[in-house]
Amino acid sequence: METRSNHVLVGGVVLILLLVLALFTVWLSRMGVAEDKEYDILFKQAVDGLARGSVVNYSGVPVGQVKDIALYPPDPQLVRVRVSVRPETPVLQGATAAVVGSFTGTSTVQIDGARPGAPPIACPDVEPQRACPFGVPLIPPRAGGLGALLSSAPQLLERLTTLTERLTGLLSDRNQASIAGILDNTNRLTDALADRGPEIAATLAQTRVAIEQAGNAAKQIGDLAETTNGVVANDVKPAMANLNKAIGSAQKSMDSLNDVITDAKPAVQGFSRNTLPEVNQLVHDLRVMSASLSAVAEKVDQQGAGSLIGSPKLPDYKPKK
Repeated sequence: METRSNHVLVGGVVLILLLVLALFTVWLSRMGVAEDKEYDILFKQAVDGLARGSVVNYSGVPVGQVKDIALYPPDPQLVRVRVSVRPETPVLQGATAAVVGSFTGTSTVQIDGARPGAPPIACPDVEPQRACPFGVPLIPPRAGGLGALLSSAPQLLERLTTLTERLTGLLSDRNQASIAGILDNTNRLTDALADRGPEIAATLAQTRVAIEQAGNAAKQIGDLAETTNGVVANDVKPAMANLNKAIGSAQKSMDSLNDVITDAKPAVQGFSRNTLPEVNQLVHDLRVMSASLSAVAEKVDQQGAGSLIGSPKLPDYKPKK
């Protein structure tokens, strides 16, 4: 019994030592290898054909694999895809990722578009939680060619269905009859135009002649305008110059008259103050004398010249009966 216990103890110790040795070996093997870098990609389109372990390509070169696929909790329309790539992969600013599908049903993640010399995509020091909500940098997504086509296939089919329905309504029996009538009218109009071809040609010829005559008339009007401009330049301008001279002479005369009036103003004022009142008095006296002479003449005419010397004759007294 004691011997059996020793064997179990020795076996357990050996297993522990082997496990420690294995862990130590793995640790030593990983010491010289850098860890893969992880990135998140938020796709707004469907990620059909993509699964854990799908290949991640960088410019067509396999550099890693898809590590996790899940919905983005703040926005259920987005799908969060976490990828793991080798540390030497140059995931620089400007790089974008897309889901590239194939007709076999499998899809891959394609990363490209990095700018040469740009810094690598990393979480910023300021507000890292906002730029890296899950603790790893985000690679901007872009719509892949086949993936975008497949994701927009329902809308495309819906539009094709709507277009088919409208074409069906357009090509109904009633509309077809209307279109046939329009074509018949067009044929009749074409035949009528063909029959009246000579008349149309003659009308066009007359129109051409009228246009030529209008051009000649326009040229003559232009020549007349040039002649009028010459007349204005040769005749009106000298007349305007003479008129300006006359206006200048009249202005000088007005200035001289103003000077004369200014010089005569004191005399005119004295005449208004002294002479005019005397003239007014003289006119009044003449009016009084004229009135007196009129009265004397009337008296002489009625009573004779004697009335100027003697007293007037009394009227005869006649007693009342």
